[in-house]
Amino acid sequence: MPVFTSNFLPTIPFRNGHFNTMYRPLFMKDKATYTRKRITTWDNDFIDLDFSFVNSKTLVLLIHGLEGSSESKYIASNTNYLNSKNIDTVCFNLRGCSGEDNLLLSTYHSGKTEDVDFVIQHLTENYNYSNIIIVGFSLGGNLTLKYIGEKSDGISAKIKGGIAVSVPIDIGSSELEMDKLKNKLYMEVFFKTMKNKVLEKAHKFPEFELDKDKLFKATKFKDLEYLYTVPVFGFDSPEDYWQKASSKPYITNIKKPTLLINAKDDTFLSTECYPYQEAENSNYFFFEATKYGGHCGFMTSFKPNENKWLEHRIYRFIKENIQIDI
Repeated sequence: MPVFTSNFLPTIPFRNGHFNTMYRPLFMKDKATYTRKRITTWDNDFIDLDFSFVNSKTLVLLIHGLEGSSESKYIASNTNYLNSKNIDTVCFNLRGCSGEDNLLLSTYHSGKTEDVDFVIQHLTENYNYSNIIIVGFSLGGNLTLKYIGEKSDGISAKIKGGIAVSVPIDIGSSELEMDKLKNKLYMEVFFKTMKNKVLEKAHKFPEFELDKDKLFKATKFKDLEYLYTVPVFGFDSPEDYWQKASSKPYITNIKKPTLLINAKDDTFLSTECYPYQEAENSNYFFFEATKYGGHCGFMTSFKPNENKWLEHRIYRFIKENIQIDI
């Protein structure tokens, strides 16, 4: 599919990637009202799904990013916007992210699509929706693209398409970007909750022999992967995890209308995360690279009523390119 030319042009302060990244979580007041449904997984754990119903035949499955939840501002804002367009939503809180620790030593990671598949199966078997669209942000966007590509021809007929926003589709090169000084503040924010969660897991599961000294000294995602992701999820190394979890290799297999939106000033992303060629060679995968927007930002101005470019873009892709009867 052709690469979209973006019309996103924010006012001057929002043309700074860091400013746009930080403005939404710090200053937007978006909140949504949910009905929570807890489902039991095949491995005797639980997943919390937060629904927002408006009696639609179309459901958007929202998947948040690293250490996010249904309370994340970009999830709440898209929930409210889609509801206003007569679309039901459900936020899939990844394991350990719903405000309560999950029951197992393992939680989630960037490529854990078996949980996405389990949630999709639950939705198709227990709810009478004609259309389901997956919308993921950052890590959740990687899960979205990987899942739709992985399933390819075998995906449920009710899944009509997907949209992914601010996605590190090539995890290894993106982690090198995150290691740079420009992202130090973001890393400190991520690590504050991630280190505490790993410590809590080590306390609950004494057989998980955590080197706490190394945990306290960890400054890179690779450090945490050595300590937690690799041993707990059975990867051979961080590099093995990057290769297996990245969504980029699966993009060429996508067989449903799917859009990726990545900003060129997103400091989390490497040059490998802008798949122009994959979009040009695909009949189903669309790519839009905005000049501005930061990471999961896409704020336009200081006026709240003008800050719906991303929400409107997601809805417009659903109407124009997925082309379903909502």
